[in-house]
Amino acid sequence: MITSKVIANGILRAIGFLALITITLYFLYQIQSVIVYLIVAIILSMIANPIVEFLRKRFKFSNTLAVSTTLLLFILLIVGLFSMFVPLITSQGNNLSLLDTKAIEERLISLYNQLSTYLERHNLDIDKITKEANITSKFKFNYFTDFFNSIIGTISSFGIGLVTVFFISFFFLKDKVMFIIGVKKILPNEHEEKILNSIEKIRGLLTRYFVGLIIQLTIICILYLIVLLIFGVENAVVIAFLCAILNIIPYIGPLIGSILAGILTMLSNINNDFQTVTLPTTIYVTIGFFIVQLIDNNVSSPIIFSKSVNSHPLEIFLVILMVGLLFGITGMIVAIPLYTILKVIGKEFVPDNKIIKVLTKDL
Repeated sequence: MITSKVIANGILRAIGFLALITITLYFLYQIQSVIVYLIVAIILSMIANPIVEFLRKRFKFSNTLAVSTTLLLFILLIVGLFSMFVPLITSQGNNLSLLDTKAIEERLISLYNQLSTYLERHNLDIDKITKEANITSKFKFNYFTDFFNSIIGTISSFGIGLVTVFFISFFFLKDKVMFIIGVKKILPNEHEEKILNSIEKIRGLLTRYFVGLIIQLTIICILYLIVLLIFGVENAVVIAFLCAILNIIPYIGPLIGSILAGILTMLSNINNDFQTVTLPTTIYVTIGFFIVQLIDNNVSSPIIFSKSVNSHPLEIFLVILMVGLLFGITGMIVAIPLYTILKVIGKEFVPDNKIIKVLTKDL
């Protein structure tokens, strides 16, 4: 018999459960950077492990030396990639005045005046429009200073994160036997084979994913560069590189990249006639970037998502959306690797679950 006491206890348990979930999500949100570092370190360790084993077996390296050598190779690879682009970005960035906020302010004022003149020719008063919309009171040029400061802060955070990831990865690889033993103690012995199978599948899928991602970004960068060179945009290399890197952020990144390319194209053509050169060039570049995104969305992305991690594009979209709402842009970046890991684990440990069967039918 259901009494008021039973109902009250049920309500209290439900409230307690919801409170626990809320506290857990809030805690995860607060330590999201640590979670990201751990996930990236685990992924890097899985990718690096075959190289470590090769050095140990082929060249008889000690475990510590093999791990150190492998991570050093990764560091040299990253430094090599940056060294290829930094001189171009530095030289062209100086011409573009990326760090000169005063020059940016002057260019934007000039661009605003040109736009105002153009609209007046078409019987549109930009001053009246901005006044009615109360835009001028909200728009301040120090936003650009804050924006570039945030970029510098992001670069600093990236450097700290990179060091942290390599530090964690070093111990994951060096003491992997200890970690495996620890996992074995936590989990029942009958799950040992499943764990090993999961690790191997995850390593293979993530390796394919990151290789595909690098290929995708390279293709996008080349296509962006072609578009910018066709229309004679100055600083084409640095603009294409920056916009391609933004594609790491799913869905939002390409939009930000297109807007950034449009703004930088207008600033690069600030000394030309607005109506006959600046505006048409910006429109053509924007259309070109849109075509590149169509190519990417219909060719590159489906290959990476469907072939490398064996997930449907709609499935990936929903996962990125949910993780993005919980953890922001950082969550969006790591959503696909994390989801892949969870799918593999689900298939190994609960293969008979109906939802897991549907989600992992292609794994």
